[in-house]
This record gives sequence, structure tokens and C-alpha cells, in this order.
Amino acid sequence: MTPDATMTRINQGVQLHHHQGQRDAARDLFAQIWAEIGGERGDPLHVCVLAHSMADVQDDVRQELLWDQRALAAADLLTEARVAEAGVALPLAGLYPSLHLNLGECYRKLGDLDRAREHLRRAEAGIGALGDDEYGRLIKGGLDRLTRQLAPE
Repeated sequence: MTPDATMTRINQGVQLHHHQGQRDAARDLFAQIWAEIGGERGDPLHVCVLAHSMADVQDDVRQELLWDQRALAAADLLTEARVAEAGVALPLAGLYPSLHLNLGECYRKLGDLDRAREHLRRAEAGIGALGDDEYGRLIKGGLDRLTRQLAPE
């Protein structure tokens, strides 16, 4: 299978941000890729993964929320075949817990606790699609943290 060049470039941006601490460089690369793929009209897989990654490099929570909403909308347009064709290790259902976790976190930061709890519930409902690997443990840890943050006082 030929590697998906756009996914490879998105991963380069993720590496810039998460492993090299170059948040601005990652945001610039993501913006360039976003323009190249045609924004929200692009391939839903590229839109989903890119928007999900772009959300992580935003300084304003409202912009982060907007990118997370774009990622979720694009995920709803995906098929298992497209995900597999791109070599994504997760099944399509495995994308949703992270998407909903991020949305829940945005709503928590904005003080909309009802929406935050709704996305937490949706993330937890899909947790069975995650494996017992580093990624699965990362998302489950994030859900546990969000659950504690949203617990009534």
C-alpha cells in the first residue's frame, strides 16, 4: 500500500507539536495543508485528522472548539473502507472517543458543563472500540480526568 502523502504531512505536523514543541510551526503546516486539501470540502479522512490535529495547536478555546467540531463532522462522512485504505490502525469507531473527549474538554473550559457531560457520555459509549495499547490508554486516561473535572462538588 502506498503511504497517503497528506496523512504523512499531517503526522509531520503532529511530530513538530508533540515531540519537538514547535506549536507555531505545526499550526503553520496544518494551515498550509488545510488550504491544499480544499478545507472542509476535502477528503473526509484528511479533514477529520487535520482538524483534530489543528484543534490541539489553538490558543483560543473557541477556535479549538471550531476545529474539533469540523473533525467530528468529517468523521461522520467516513467509511471503514477509507480508513483502512489510508492504513489507519484503528477502526472508524475508534476515532470517536478521542473526538468526543476533545469536544467535552472544550465545553468544560467554556463553562458549558451540560454539553461537556454529553460528549463525555458519547466518548465513554464508544470506548470499547479502543484497544489496550498506548493510544487506548491515553484516551481512557483523558476520559477519567474529564470525569473527575466534571464531577459535582
